Amino acid sequence: MSRPLVVLGVTGGIAAYKSADLIRRLKEQDLDVQVITTKSALKFVGETTFAALSGHPVISDIWNNAHEVEHVNVAKKTDAIVVAPATADFLAHLAYGFANDVLLATLLVAKCPIILAPAMHTEMWENSATKENVATLRKRGFLVLDPAVGKLTGEDSGVGRLPDTTEIAQVVKQVINRKNANLGKDLVGLNVLISAGGTREAIDPIRFIGNRASGKQGVALALSALSRGAKVTLVGANLSVNVPAGVEFISANTAKEMQEQMQLRAGSADVVIMNAAVADYFIANPDSNKIKKKDDKLTIELDKTTDILSVLAESKPIKQYLVGFAAETTTDDDNLITSAKSKLGSKKADLIVGNKVSNSVGISSDENEVIMVTANEAVLLPKADKLLLADAMWDFIVKQLAKVGREEKSPVEPDLA
Repeated sequence: MSRPLVVLGVTGGIAAYKSADLIRRLKEQDLDVQVITTKSALKFVGETTFAALSGHPVISDIWNNAHEVEHVNVAKKTDAIVVAPATADFLAHLAYGFANDVLLATLLVAKCPIILAPAMHTEMWENSATKENVATLRKRGFLVLDPAVGKLTGEDSGVGRLPDTTEIAQVVKQVINRKNANLGKDLVGLNVLISAGGTREAIDPIRFIGNRASGKQGVALALSALSRGAKVTLVGANLSVNVPAGVEFISANTAKEMQEQMQLRAGSADVVIMNAAVADYFIANPDSNKIKKKDDKLTIELDKTTDILSVLAESKPIKQYLVGFAAETTTDDDNLITSAKSKLGSKKADLIVGNKVSNSVGISSDENEVIMVTANEAVLLPKADKLLLADAMWDFIVKQLAKVGREEKSPVEPDLA
């Protein structure tokens, strides 16, 4: 069976050297790679390198093999195109529909999903012209990954760095999986806010109260939402996994930090998912020095943390969809549903995901088993990989969002959409 084909477009930015590594990461995802470069990209990395790593001749000139019309034939047979790096100049040309090189011409022909991974200096990324071009491309259905923050050329650092190549490859694979399953980008235009991981509350400068949460399920939800076209922000506490390329990441290590960051961003989100395992208690005045082991027993006074989901529900915009998680160690479905329904009412959420937890499933595991509970139904998602479950959860949420949309329309007003 042939592997899915990915076109890797490389433009003329300093991050072009990372594209060589991206070829390897894409092939690790069991994808075949065809490289198409702009002329300026070859000033940074030669054709020989790209050809040797991909196993295919590089396409770099629209005039070569003109009788074969390569840009049309490749565009028709590829499963996805990823441009990494995508420079500010290239984004501008693409936004205005230019086709003056082989990569731009290929993109104008392509009907497959297209992922753009911008990389440039901070000032260029934040320039109003670039912002408008990115917004235009997103409206047209391009998946534009936000650049990472880090070291740039020279002495500069900031936003504009090419995202990690492993994470770009993961996004490409997820997009192809959805495309090959005939699943569309059903979250385009929506802002999604997700919390993930486990908070830690200081006891002293060395010790803390925490939990085993890894953030894997929240990160999987973020990756799934991104591949569906959403603009995703992830507020993470002590994650053990990498954040997907293109997802805005905000670090929040404690319950207080998590509350502040979620409240700051929730108002502009269409969907908010509180997946993080937030500590129920904290130490109001942690010791400033290491507590010495002197006595047989140690008593620590704990205060209750604020319930973030309830706080978010109090200021929830009318059309926002609010999701909470309820991790329980019960193995009985009825007990889990009862617990989730109780939290659904007390915390005024639209959906509570009852999360079974054991040594082999749930917190810190690669697999999960959940029951999604709303006011009207309970849907079991059997034990599966967390990314598969994330896709299924989003399938459910998308249907719920559609129901809300229908219910809000006036029964006598025609649907002119």
